Amino acid sequence: MSSRSPIESGPPTAARRDVAQPQVGTSVVVFTLRPTRAAHPELAVLLVRRDRAAYQGRWALPGGWVHEGYSLTESARWQLVDKTGIEPDYLEQLYTFGRPDRDPREHRIAVTYFALVRWGEHQLRAGPGTSTVDWFRVGETPSPLAFDNDEIIAYGLRRLRNKVDYAHLAFQFLQPEFTLAELRTVYEAVLGQKVDPPNFRRKVEAAGTVVRTGERQQGMPHRPASLYRCAISIDELLDAPPA
Repeated sequence: MSSRSPIESGPPTAARRDVAQPQVGTSVVVFTLRPTRAAHPELAVLLVRRDRAAYQGRWALPGGWVHEGYSLTESARWQLVDKTGIEPDYLEQLYTFGRPDRDPREHRIAVTYFALVRWGEHQLRAGPGTSTVDWFRVGETPSPLAFDNDEIIAYGLRRLRNKVDYAHLAFQFLQPEFTLAELRTVYEAVLGQKVDPPNFRRKVEAAGTVVRTGERQQGMPHRPASLYRCAISIDELLDAPPA
């Protein structure tokens, strides 16, 4: 068997052009902030348990084929709804994973996306090819996951952490109106570290990413905090150029 790479081997010859071509699918990394018994929520990722080959019984990211007539984004959204019941507001293309041996059955290319959802706003439902769908704390997922899904989740987490500080992504985990303390807990959960409250307030207010609503929290036993909202809409966020 030749050890030459495809580049070294040159372009396909007429005799090689009729062999099977790589298949294309989508996989979605869905993040949420899950409440805990402690004061702060934890970052969690959505997984499905496969009930068919390959990797039957293992946990994996939701996804599936890109069907004729569907764009990549439409396919990712459709597969996510079909496999889990979740239809996110925020869905962004992440990266393309195409290592020839990533699927033991054949060469399958995965165009991956990441989605952000608010906890409790979606009813989970296991769809075709899956027996269970559930949330797992980031860093505590079953090991190993199917295919190269551990690598995909790690890539998605890096993207989220790199963008949360300037791309308004933190607001996708919050209700439309929130306090700065609630916003800070999102940053802490995503970054995996504590954030200094005074410095955070100064940084956020100077960046202009939030605006005061003029309202305060209701029914609080202590002095109610001011409420804020994101300075841009979800449509503006989705239209922003990728970072």
